[in-house]
Amino acid sequence: MEISNNIKKAYSNVYNQNESLVEWRTKAAKYKAKNIVELSKNIKFDSVLEVGCGEGSILYWLSQWGFSKNLNGIEISENAIELTKSKQIENLKSIQLFDGYNIPFEDNHFDLLICSHVMEHVEYERVLLREIRRVSKYQIFEIPIDFSFYVDKKIDLLLSYGHINIYTPALFRFLLMSEKFQIKSDKCYLYENEVLKHLYANNTFEFYKLKAKFLILKTFPFLRGIKPSSYVVLTEKVDGELSIYE
Repeated sequence: MEISNNIKKAYSNVYNQNESLVEWRTKAAKYKAKNIVELSKNIKFDSVLEVGCGEGSILYWLSQWGFSKNLNGIEISENAIELTKSKQIENLKSIQLFDGYNIPFEDNHFDLLICSHVMEHVEYERVLLREIRRVSKYQIFEIPIDFSFYVDKKIDLLLSYGHINIYTPALFRFLLMSEKFQIKSDKCYLYENEVLKHLYANNTFEFYKLKAKFLILKTFPFLRGIKPSSYVVLTEKVDGELSIYE
């Protein structure tokens, strides 16, 4: 199985050298990398693969911080791969193109696989999850939480981001657990000011409106568990296959 031609075409030119966009991706990636380090702080990973590594910003930060000496990436966009190479990431051992589903490594090849802000773009999530589980022992997933009770009213906006799957933290845990991933630790994450100020540089009202919402979410942890900015989770694969009606 490969990604659809229209999906591949859409992502072929999504990565470019627009200065503002590059700056935002680098800032956002720093906090995604911090989430990875935080959740896995008690585990040492000798080999790491990032699936859908984009232009390499997460790998850049992980290399800067000495997270692993053996970092690797796979990506569907040739432009993104060239941008990753241009960063000259010290601990990056390999970066290669893949078809979106078939991960070109043998079983259990990596101690850790990172899949950050990818699953919301994937047409056939369970196909990719089974490949992820095949090649790795531990996994870290991060997803944006786009869910709202009126999410159907935002379809044009979300599709403009390439977001074709919508999750809550609980729904994503259900997906992972049903595919034999054991939840080890997780975090409901609210975006940092540095990222928000860049996103809302021209809309001060929306910035403070979101900050007020964050205050409510911090006050009531139950609500944060439903509607954070993003959800990040460390998993470990367990033996067995998906089984139903037993």
